[in-house]
Amino acid sequence: MDYEGEVRIPSGCAITGMISKTGERFSGESLIRSIATMHDRSNGLGGGFAGYGIYPAYADCYAFHVFYDNLQAKEACETFITRHFEIAAMSELPTKKHPGVKDEPLIWRYFLAPLQTKIVASQLDEKEYVVRCVMRVNAGHSGAYIFSCGKNMGVFKAVGFPEDVGVFYCLDEYKGYCWTSHGRYPTNTPGWWGGAHPFAILDYSVVHNGEISSYDANRRYIEMFGYQCCLQTDTEVIAYIIDFLHRRKGLTMEEAAKIIAAPFWSTIATKEGAEKEVYAFFRKRFPSLLITGPFSIMVGFENGLMVLNDRLKLRSMVIGEKGDRVCIASEECALREIYGDFDRIWYPRGGEAVVIQVETGKGGQ
Repeated sequence: MDYEGEVRIPSGCAITGMISKTGERFSGESLIRSIATMHDRSNGLGGGFAGYGIYPAYADCYAFHVFYDNLQAKEACETFITRHFEIAAMSELPTKKHPGVKDEPLIWRYFLAPLQTKIVASQLDEKEYVVRCVMRVNAGHSGAYIFSCGKNMGVFKAVGFPEDVGVFYCLDEYKGYCWTSHGRYPTNTPGWWGGAHPFAILDYSVVHNGEISSYDANRRYIEMFGYQCCLQTDTEVIAYIIDFLHRRKGLTMEEAAKIIAAPFWSTIATKEGAEKEVYAFFRKRFPSLLITGPFSIMVGFENGLMVLNDRLKLRSMVIGEKGDRVCIASEECALREIYGDFDRIWYPRGGEAVVIQVETGKGGQ
């Protein structure tokens, strides 16, 4: 019996991204077209984008993007913000009505500088101070969700198909040197605005195709260090793990990848010398940060982008290079939508981190 067209076994969400190694800024329009080619990998319950270098006029400020359920939540959150930050500018986040994006909350944007007196009193460094403030709002202020808080970057997400979300946020009017996008197919978590990807903390943003079977172990460990997972989606913990390993522990992105997508012990046993020692050390030092289950992720950060598959490569990932541009997607068709031809197309191995960075001194030009 022919079941074609009647039965579909999805391989999960859709992800796509692009970065200019020379720091040239380009609009989000090409990412909207790219993610649209993978429409059937989503189900309309979440789509989103992250753009880097999009706020050059406020590059020294933290750009907070905030969802509010109501005016009361907005008033309470703004009271908290004014007690901890100096506001350089604030406004509703520009949007365009779209039939594919409904039931939108209040969406506001703030450009902020932490109050130095508060930082001194907290005995924290500036970035840790910002993280603690974001956690206090998201976990303790009902109806307010800070979903983006980095410098010169921003996350834009909603319930809807990603191509509709991109039009809703007018992303063709923004320019950045790096963009990522995500089309969601939630399986065991709710489809709501805060649960759409990307998930972000400071300058780190994560889009993820797959499922984290180690979520509880990962969450319990990371919450010992002040992080709070409250957005009802397992991917949130990946953003905090990256922040913890890269910012707080000072590891490189490649080293962080060796922890979250570590080889099996049997594989480590076959390695030699320093490489074997490094892998063994990380597995022993951070056992609770090994992420298990099928996944492919893209991690955006200041002047860079990392892509990573789980160690068994249970989710697809393809990379294309064209001049100074590097494009990444779940399917090759999404790359071809951006450029018809590439200088090189290749598929990273399971557990192999690919890190692309903007040339020194050229970020966001």
